[in-house]
Amino acid sequence: MAVDLHPDVDVEVGRMAGRVRGTAVVLALSVAASAAVSGCGAVSERRDDVRTATTAFEDALGEGAYARACGGLAPATVEELEQSAGAPCARALGEESLKPGGAVRVVDVYGNQARAVLARDTLFLSHFATGWKVVAAGCAPRPGTPYQCEIKGG
Repeated sequence: MAVDLHPDVDVEVGRMAGRVRGTAVVLALSVAASAAVSGCGAVSERRDDVRTATTAFEDALGEGAYARACGGLAPATVEELEQSAGAPCARALGEESLKPGGAVRVVDVYGNQARAVLARDTLFLSHFATGWKVVAAGCAPRPGTPYQCEIKGG
C-alpha cells in the first residue's frame, strides 16, 4: 500500500518498489537521525502534538465550526479548497461532504510530515512554525497507489 504523505513524498508500506524505495530509505534515515538527535521523548511529543491537531480539526468539523476547522488546515490546502470552490474556506469546507473521521487510532510521524489514521478517515499533516496543520483529509487508501483525498493542498 502506498502512502502519499505530501505532494512530493511517497512511502511504500509493506513492499518497496521503483522510485518509492529511495524515498522510503531517505525517510527512514531522516526519522532515525531525528530520533538520535532529539531523543525518544521528542518523538512521542511530536506524535502527541499531531494527535492534538488532528483531534482539534475533527472536533471543529464535527461541530460544524468550519472557520475553526480551516484554522487547522495548511495554507496550501486552504488555497486549493477556496480556489476549487470559488468561496472562502469556511463556506467551501461546509459544502464538502467531509465527515468527522472518529477516534484517532494510529499516528505516524516522519520528520515534518505525519499521518493520522482515524476510525473512518486518514489525515496527513505537516509541521509549520505555527504547529501541525492538515494538508489532506478525507483520504482513503487505494491498492498499489497513493491515498485518494477529498481535500488536499496543491
